[in-house]
Amino acid sequence: MKYVILVSHGKFAEGLANALSMLVGKREDIIAVGLEDGKSVDEFAQLFTDTVSKITTDDEVILLGDLIGGSPLTNAVNVLNNKGIKMVVIGGMNLPVALTSVLMKDTFALENLAEQVLQEAHGALREFKIEADDDDDDI
Repeated sequence: MKYVILVSHGKFAEGLANALSMLVGKREDIIAVGLEDGKSVDEFAQLFTDTVSKITTDDEVILLGDLIGGSPLTNAVNVLNNKGIKMVVIGGMNLPVALTSVLMKDTFALENLAEQVLQEAHGALREFKIEADDDDDDI
């Protein structure tokens, strides 16, 4: 199975997983773990290890983190790497990145997935401009 794992500082990962469930339904292949305020990095690493205990070397992981180099992402990478799990890692997660990862994970090989996800996510980032219509004052 291919899993999408969301890791973050605070409750961002859990909130993003909740938003994803509104769009794709509740799924067992989406896992979210956050480094809660007041918890140590070691406590996060143990929580993450426990949460991903069912993932085996037969599985693959798309690991999304809020910050490249942040404690949640680096600890998650270490845990999965020590388990020998094949993964692709993307930092700077947001809803378009997570949604694209979930929808495309079974379409592309893991080696090509990051490029595809980042291309799609990049296209989703746009400025929303409101243009005034001289004939109507309503927006």
